[in-house]
Amino acid sequence: MEFNAVVTAFLLTLFAGLSTGIGSALAFFTKRTNTKFLSLSLGFSAGVMIYISFVEMLGESFSTLGEIMGERYGSIITVISFFVGILIALIIDRLVPNYENPHEPRMIEEMEGKCCGRMLHRRRKLMRMGFLTAVVVAIHNLPEGVVTFMSTMQDTSMGVAVAIAIAIHNIPEGIAVSVPIYYATGSKKKAFFYSFLSGLAEPLGAVIACLFLYKFYNDSAVAIISAGVAGIMVFISLDELLPAAREYGEHHLSIYGLVFGMLVMAVSLIII
Repeated sequence: MEFNAVVTAFLLTLFAGLSTGIGSALAFFTKRTNTKFLSLSLGFSAGVMIYISFVEMLGESFSTLGEIMGERYGSIITVISFFVGILIALIIDRLVPNYENPHEPRMIEEMEGKCCGRMLHRRRKLMRMGFLTAVVVAIHNLPEGVVTFMSTMQDTSMGVAVAIAIAIHNIPEGIAVSVPIYYATGSKKKAFFYSFLSGLAEPLGAVIACLFLYKFYNDSAVAIISAGVAGIMVFISLDELLPAAREYGEHHLSIYGLVFGMLVMAVSLIII
């Protein structure tokens, strides 16, 4: 491997990963008391993750594995990978402590601080959600870092295009991590830090690709991982983000956020 090519590939991957910081910076411009914004943001995050999972990641996995293994066998492997991802997400969900019953009825006084014990539980739940989302985004970013690095090593212009596309995707992912953590802790620095940290999985993927995977790069493995990550993202969206979006605001706000998140991802995919 040429040194200059490796440096270029790593810098492009770093650029793509750190773009989560752009989305996480949104926490610096929001008011913690604005629960309607929280509801919209959580719905938006769910829309982003659901759309990119079904339209891009699963679509590419079906296509790639179909070409390599045949349409029927490739489809079977993609579906299995997707549901294995959901199983992994379920296990992660079980391992993270659950502070309260998400289906328990809530009163508006809890959001206004009149019920301090329950208010603390709600903040813990938001922190848990932010942590889960950060883990999912990091897992998602790791193979993206591998893909960006490998693409750049094969063709620099292709690598630039891939890095820009991933950077655009990572901006709303940064929002998904930072907003619940900010509302849970009240700390804009913590919200930015955890979101920023999840983006560092991207250059970590580049390092792994450079040290271990370059000689064994396999389109099938990338497609299987992508399908699995799609399953993880869908589970987190349906089990954590959407229920919380409805809980912290009006029902319609969560749906508006969901649709807008899907629209943003759809437009970004068309543009790129």
